[in-house]
Amino acid sequence: MSEYTMNSRDFYKALGDDELIGSQCKCCGALTVPQRQICSKCHSEDTSIITFSGSGKLVAYTVIFVPPQKMAEAGFGAQNPYCVGVVELEEGPRVSAQILNVDLENPENIEIGTPLKMTTITRGQGEAQEYFLAFKPR
Repeated sequence: MSEYTMNSRDFYKALGDDELIGSQCKCCGALTVPQRQICSKCHSEDTSIITFSGSGKLVAYTVIFVPPQKMAEAGFGAQNPYCVGVVELEEGPRVSAQILNVDLENPENIEIGTPLKMTTITRGQGEAQEYFLAFKPR
């Protein structure tokens, strides 16, 4: 693992390194994704960066046919919908991300509890390259 900081840019840098980072409170043990300087549970400032396994399960989802501008620019829309879900990581925290490789033509076939593994989506090139968190079925 590289040396990441609490800076939000490092969350995306870690995604570029195929790592999912967050923080753990040294006082109460609470885990957070992405990393936070201050614990959201006990408000301690004694937190450290950890790397999550990237494994989890789907706990909620929706299929989006009318995307926000940035997703429309990426090619999504009524004829090309995408899935966003809430994933509960094996370590406990929940995170929202795009869910890949699911049946968008029959969203009723997407199952809550499906085991998922973290992946990343890369958009843009050169200086404009961005990394986004996503999950796909294991």
